[in-house]
Amino acid sequence: MSNPPLDGTPLAASPLTRAVLEIDDYTAGLGWDQPARLFALVDTVRLRAEEPDLAEQLGIGDAAQTDALTPVEQDEIPAGVALDEFLATIAWPDAVSGCALTVERLMLPATAESSLPEGLSDAELTAWVAEHPERQEVRMTVGVLRDGDRESALRLREKDAATEVLTGRDLVPGLAEALSATFTG
Repeated sequence: MSNPPLDGTPLAASPLTRAVLEIDDYTAGLGWDQPARLFALVDTVRLRAEEPDLAEQLGIGDAAQTDALTPVEQDEIPAGVALDEFLATIAWPDAVSGCALTVERLMLPATAESSLPEGLSDAELTAWVAEHPERQEVRMTVGVLRDGDRESALRLREKDAATEVLTGRDLVPGLAEALSATFTG
């Protein structure tokens, strides 16, 4: 049986799951009401070999796992640009194995769909969701790899604890598809 990581990152089955949970933990430390954040996911061994100064800056020593992915936060996403439009402008260099995005949204239970008024504009729909009594704030962290692998972590504001984070491959399929598209084209 292996010991848990010393940095507090939860044990996880795959390097992508570990990276997504590491990003979730990082953004949780920043608190709520944060802007969306984009991360490149790079192979840790390759990063140490090709960018030793950056690896040192990031605190990645020789003892790092050989199958790990290192999240590298990118520049801030421009304000006023729709997320899907912004993602459509991204092209990653070959050294990037994958990418991840963390974003906060309001979520409603499936039962709320039956009470949704018809014909709402985007602004009206946003306002309706924001005022709905069953709304919940959620932070979604979604990561994808070039090979198509994907992982998500969801954290509800009302259950804001690492032990309450839900993970799964297809929790946010639309966002995973948008991130995957940054590796094609």
